[in-house]
Amino acid sequence: MRAIQFDLSLPKYTFTKGLGRLNRSFYTRGPFTSLNLRDVAKPELPNDSWVEIEVLYSGICGSDLNLITLKDSPSMSPFISFPFTLGHEIIGTVSRLGNRVSRLKVGDRVVIDPVLSCESRGIIPQCSQCQKGNVNLCLRVQDGAISPGLMTGTCKDTGGGWSQFAVAHESQLIPVPDSVSHKNAVLAEPFSCALHTVLQMPPKPHDTVFVIGGGVIGICLIAALKALECECRIVTLVKYPFQGETATSFGADEVVYYSKEDDYVTNVADVLKADVFKPVIGEPIVHGGADIVYDCVGNERSLHDALRFAKKAGKVGLLGLAGKIANLDMTMIWLNELEIKGTFSSKVEGVNGKKTRAIQLAIDLMALNKVDLSSLITHSFQITEYKHAIDTAMNKGKEGSMKVLLKPN
Repeated sequence: MRAIQFDLSLPKYTFTKGLGRLNRSFYTRGPFTSLNLRDVAKPELPNDSWVEIEVLYSGICGSDLNLITLKDSPSMSPFISFPFTLGHEIIGTVSRLGNRVSRLKVGDRVVIDPVLSCESRGIIPQCSQCQKGNVNLCLRVQDGAISPGLMTGTCKDTGGGWSQFAVAHESQLIPVPDSVSHKNAVLAEPFSCALHTVLQMPPKPHDTVFVIGGGVIGICLIAALKALECECRIVTLVKYPFQGETATSFGADEVVYYSKEDDYVTNVADVLKADVFKPVIGEPIVHGGADIVYDCVGNERSLHDALRFAKKAGKVGLLGLAGKIANLDMTMIWLNELEIKGTFSSKVEGVNGKKTRAIQLAIDLMALNKVDLSSLITHSFQITEYKHAIDTAMNKGKEGSMKVLLKPN
């Protein structure tokens, strides 16, 4: 089968890191790229509790782009096994069952919860975090029946969505009802991440929340607030007009546009009813702000904004993929006694008195017509066109891209 794989070596990393700064095409093209379309064997079922999935669609995530452009921190490398097939946002159909799988049948449409926890690894007894339902915080991600990997799409044994077939443990698979379209369901995974963040850091009635970022994660965060019926005012900071229009259509009350030329800090402060002060040296600081700030970008600028636009005793949720931040002023964390929480992927959540995986909740909300994210899909490519697909996903302003999909056939 054909698969888009990432295989890292120190020489490739060094050359591509340098050349990529000159021209981004070196990340996906040329002799030093770590990313290649290959003919590989289908992944084997690790044991009889696993299932083979024939991929229908898989999304290109911001975390995939960070990996391809070598922006990920090397601290993640112990929790990855190479070479791996990318793609963790997956909808597909069951094509083969392990002998102990009982609740699925061949032909069923499913999405994959990509988290590889103790249950999928066959580890008994489960670690203390998995026992509590915090599967995204599993302590045994290097052990068990498969190679190291936090998620499907970073483990060499599972395959990934950027291919024709992947494998997943039965517990990872969520059946998709007929009422939910392929292109809505393929976004269940990023939506589940947004649901997890809101459930971990929910706004109180009449709070003002500030969402930084108008990409898929930012829009999913707004959609999660609305689907969970949070009674809050939603202000969002976006970069492009089409992102602002999308944010409004999904329920944002007010949109502010980021610009290096315009004074967006003052514009945000005005909307948040906060004051702006100019220090002797450095960028403006803000007094007042939002009750909760959700950073859905994860770069140095967005984190700096998240800290300064949170009000005193406010909360900051870090949903955007973090990395190494060289110039972070932590004064506002200390001065304003901010509560900061990172949120990785998703887990088993407590909702209305019962426990459910966030990705199951995502599918349930889609089936109830509480949310339809299919309009976020702006482009779709065959996996043979992956270079064009990645270019499109990287160039949001030029291409007007939100979610870009790859399909194997």
